[in-house]
Amino acid sequence: MELTDSNIAILGAGNLGIAIAQGIVEEQLKEAGQICLTRRNLDHVGYLKAKGFQVSSNNLEAVKQAKMVLLCVQPKQLPRLLEQINPGLTKDHLLVSVITGVSIAEIKSHLNVEVPVVRAMPNTAIAIGESMTCICSEDSKDDALAVQKIFNALGKTLIIEEKLMQAATVLGASGIAFFMRYLRAATQGGVQMGFHSEDAQMIAVQTAKGAASLILENGQHPEVEIDKVTTPEGCTIAGLNEMEHQGLSSALIKGLMVSYEKIKNIK
Repeated sequence: MELTDSNIAILGAGNLGIAIAQGIVEEQLKEAGQICLTRRNLDHVGYLKAKGFQVSSNNLEAVKQAKMVLLCVQPKQLPRLLEQINPGLTKDHLLVSVITGVSIAEIKSHLNVEVPVVRAMPNTAIAIGESMTCICSEDSKDDALAVQKIFNALGKTLIIEEKLMQAATVLGASGIAFFMRYLRAATQGGVQMGFHSEDAQMIAVQTAKGAASLILENGQHPEVEIDKVTTPEGCTIAGLNEMEHQGLSSALIKGLMVSYEKIKNIK
């Protein structure tokens, strides 16, 4: 198969790579057969082949069949991966890295030819078209826009400077886990108040979705919406104040900053 704009290769089909592939197909950007996912152990992606995706353990052949190549491996695996695919790369390829903490300059230092590189940091909500994806590029603005076009259909996107990519990873990608932990705690509180766990979870999840949607739709500061819920001597302000006394905001900010310091030292 010749190099074609129609095909995408996703090298390193872990949770994120698979989520991206499924999201692309779900949003009808590509057919499953136009996406090749690679992994050393194909047993983990066999079910994707049954869904029509191409699956392979040969990274080089996957690259030869596609123009857009997504790098989805762990940082320590990147040098070996680029060594494998270098013989198949041309100036017509577009490399898209979703690898945590690896700069564009570092990726290019491993390449034998001049290939445009774009970094993108989505989160796992991409599988349902609700990702927050931050994108940066040091090359042509058109390259960043081409990548943005893909991710725009999978949620919201923001083109940023590369120096902010580590912070974007913590806030947007790790942030999924942080919000999930809140939802778990809210569900547990609901159970303690008398709800069955399934009902408590549904209430917590829909309430969180509604809160986020209010901010997205109205563009208001969260405190504006909070003021609409709190009444003098009411239960909401009592609960909010107790959470703050226990360090809610401080704990969240400290957690974000610990993650940020960690990502700056990932090699």
